[in-house]
Order: sequence, then structure tokens, then C-alpha cells
Amino acid sequence: MASARLQADGDPIATAESLLAQGRAGDAARLLRRRLQERGGGLLLQLTLQKMLVASGDKSGALELARETAHTNPNAAPAALGLGEALLAAGQLPSAIGEFQRALRLDPDLWDARFALGRAWLDAGEAEKALDAFATIPAAAAPEEFADRVAAAQAMRAAQRSDPRYVRHLFDQFSSDYDSRMLGQLGYAAPGILRQLAEFVGVGDHMRILDLGCGTGLAGEAFRERVARLEGIDLSPAMIEKARARGIYNALSVGDLEETLARDAGGYDLILAADTLVYLGDLTKVMDGAVRTLAPGGFFLFTVEATDGEGFVLGPKRRWRHSDSYLRSEAVRAGLDVVGFMNCRPRSEAGIPVEGFAVAMQRVA
Repeated sequence: MASARLQADGDPIATAESLLAQGRAGDAARLLRRRLQERGGGLLLQLTLQKMLVASGDKSGALELARETAHTNPNAAPAALGLGEALLAAGQLPSAIGEFQRALRLDPDLWDARFALGRAWLDAGEAEKALDAFATIPAAAAPEEFADRVAAAQAMRAAQRSDPRYVRHLFDQFSSDYDSRMLGQLGYAAPGILRQLAEFVGVGDHMRILDLGCGTGLAGEAFRERVARLEGIDLSPAMIEKARARGIYNALSVGDLEETLARDAGGYDLILAADTLVYLGDLTKVMDGAVRTLAPGGFFLFTVEATDGEGFVLGPKRRWRHSDSYLRSEAVRAGLDVVGFMNCRPRSEAGIPVEGFAVAMQRVA
């Protein structure tokens, strides 16, 4: 430790980096914090300490320091970058993106900030925005992981479903006023439509129901009088908390619906997906999973947005649209009977009703 102290007297940042390379991030953070308290330090020392705090697992300490540093250095792009990194480490993705953007407004050629922005957009499932950020980084400034990040963004863009990170990010932000916006501004009618469809095809009462993409629980609310057990799953933790507050679900979990359907033990009498499958293009895994998890004679009820022709397409609002023929052919392939199929308008967009389908499929008894 004495040798480390002597090195710290000469170059504390180099000593801290050496300790980090040895896996001693905690020691590095303590060394720099002591130096800062005893002698003060400039922006680079503060940013290095923040880095060591993150590496040692002290994310709250790193964020507190990053906020102080950004406050005392409001026009320093590296301070904004550091705050963005601390926010990202603390799981505050939207705020982190804002700080990376602020860093680039202060210094458009701060390539570390541009790469950090691209990584953050990738974490948010925004492939195009990530690629836009990566595209302006010169080869000489690209870090070692650059090619891997670009490849991940390209793969995300080519996928036949919305990235789960995008959906989670979208609905975490949307959760605070979801019900009022959906029911008011967007005229959300999918839960009521599925309730009517259930009556039409003869879905019974006292059922075990799985609500895919349950959101705040609007679909569960529409079916609550018919349940023996109601379970919900959603990608957004914030939406799950809203659904839990409704008090109607027996079980709620954060997760991806394709993965849930692939591993769930099954035995559901009814699976609901109200305005959920619009974030999936290819429904192969969903249909196979529904067959696996439904009890014999169980129903799968869902709404989708409609498109003419064949297959499925990605609409301008980044919501997938499915054709009549695609849905029917997928049902046949998976072994589901189509027992109800109706045109509907599950929601509006900019005051214009969105054309869709409400579909009831049944596992053969």
C-alpha cells in the first residue's frame, strides 16, 4: 500500500487504472476519493473516480459524484458524458440518452459520447438510431467492440419482431398515463372487442387465463368476472407494477411472451393478447407456444392490425400488420382451429381508426 500511496502522490489516475487492471476497483476508488478529499482534483480525476465507483459496484455513489461534477462543469462535454454513463449504469436509460446528446451538443466530435449514445439506443432497441450514431464515428476513433455493436444493431433491424428492449423502453415511459391516454386519446377498444368475441365463440367461465402483454391490466379487467385464476406477463416492469396495483391478477411477471410460451407448464383455458402481437411479425413461436400451453379445447383470443395481401409488414408506427391469409395459414400449421374471425378497429392513431382483426383460435380437444 505504501508503494501505491507513493505512486498516487505522483499520478493518482495512473495508479487507479493499474489497480483496476488488477481487479481492485474498490481500492482504486478509495485511493482517488482520499486524494480528492485531501488535495482536491480536477475534472479528469473526478471522472476517473466515477469510473472506479461503477466498476466496484457503487452505482449510487458514482451517480451522486457524476451529478455534482456535471453541475460544477456545465459546459464540459466529458462531464455530461460521465453523467450519462453513470445514469446508464444505474438503469436510467432515457436520462442517460439525454446526457449523451447534451455532451454531443457541447462537443460534436467527442466520439466516446457518440459511441455511448449508439450503445444506449441499442439498449433501448432502437436499431436505426444506434446505426445513425455509429455511422459518424471515424474508423480511427472506433473502440474494439465497435464492429460487434454495429452487427448487433443490423441484426436487430433485420429481425421479424420488435426488439424486446424497444418494447420495454417504450412502455416503461408510457406507463404513468397509459390508461388515460389509451382509453381517451387513442380510443383503445381491444379488451372490449375480445370480450365480445369470447361471448360469440362460447368461451366459458371459471377459467385459468394467461394475459400476454398485460400492460396495466385493461384486458384482465375486461375478463375478471370469468376467471378462476388470472396470470399476466409483460416486458415492462413499470406496466407490471400498474397491473399489480389493480389487484385482479393472481400472478404477474416481467418477461418475453415467446420465452414464456416456450417454457410454461400449460393448462390455460384462455390466452389473451390484446394489442400485443403488433410487436411481432413472425408469429410462428407464438402459435406453437399457444398450442403447447393451452389445455385441450382452450382458446387463444387476440387482436392484430390488418394488412392486405400475404404475410406481415411493418407499419409506419413500428407496429406489425398481419394479413387474413397469414393468420389462417399459421393456425393450420400449428394445429389450431379458427373459430372466430372479425374485422375490428382496436384503436385509433391521430384520430383515424386503425383497421384490424379480432381472432379466436381453439386447440383441438
